[in-house]
Amino acid sequence: MTHARAHPNIALVKYWGKQDKPGNLPATPNLSITLDNLATDTVVSTHHQDEVWLNQKQVADQKIFRFLEELRSEFELAPIRIETSNNFPTGAGLASSASGFAALICAINQHADLGLNADLMSDWARRGSASAARSLFGGYVALVPPLWRAQPIAPASHWPLKTVVAITNETQKSISSSEGMERSRLTSDFYTPWLRGAGDDFAAAFDAINNKDFAALAEIAELSCLKMHSVMLTSLPTLSYWNPATLACMDAVRELRNQGTPVFFTVDAGPQVKAVCEPQHETRVSEVLTQVPGVIRTITCGLGNAAHIVEP
Repeated sequence: MTHARAHPNIALVKYWGKQDKPGNLPATPNLSITLDNLATDTVVSTHHQDEVWLNQKQVADQKIFRFLEELRSEFELAPIRIETSNNFPTGAGLASSASGFAALICAINQHADLGLNADLMSDWARRGSASAARSLFGGYVALVPPLWRAQPIAPASHWPLKTVVAITNETQKSISSSEGMERSRLTSDFYTPWLRGAGDDFAAAFDAINNKDFAALAEIAELSCLKMHSVMLTSLPTLSYWNPATLACMDAVRELRNQGTPVFFTVDAGPQVKAVCEPQHETRVSEVLTQVPGVIRTITCGLGNAAHIVEP
């Protein structure tokens, strides 16, 4: 029995869309921060057949079964029981698939003695969920060509930003990210311009993190978020993952910034808003977002560590 833990990450420079080739490769370079107070815990044990249990319920997760099939094309792996749980809403725009597949490959690697280093585990995690490649590492992480293995670009100690997560809906989204990305790739007129601008966005964010330039990072991260959602909204049928509280939180963050609090928002494929700020402002940001109508609760996170084995 092997227990692994991984943390979700939020992309500051987004990707939305996959390359039309094997390997589950993003269409654009992307950059994220790993969060510490949200976690996926996965326990893998030898079993008479493959079983998956998510949050104490048995599920027939086809993505995991396909992942195991692909893994067995290269490694000897006996049937296993997978018990995984999240301490945050699952499938609701908080990157549970990222932390899930990162924890899963970490646990399987140890349990089956596959001998994979962190780079190779990142490669395998990406095959399950592209953003999972980034959750193998802590701090600031990039996912870039040509190998499309995640690369840590700065440790958490380099610039220990805080993220206040505003939970506005805890239910699972009706359209998965993978389905939504393919719809956008095939139907949105904004998709090609989105691809063209991604490299410049990535370079600007990379420089901002290196220089600890909060204003520059805020500008590029919010713009990357809004451009991604513009691609979603111009897909056919349209993709809208926001709710009224999402919009209200975004407005609240803008108003905080207008009043002199350095903070910016980012939103993934879901209704939750992540407000990023420096540590001295986290209390104020949390107080304001908690009072927004429709916000169920807020969770404050620092920058998290790499996926790892939890010793018994």
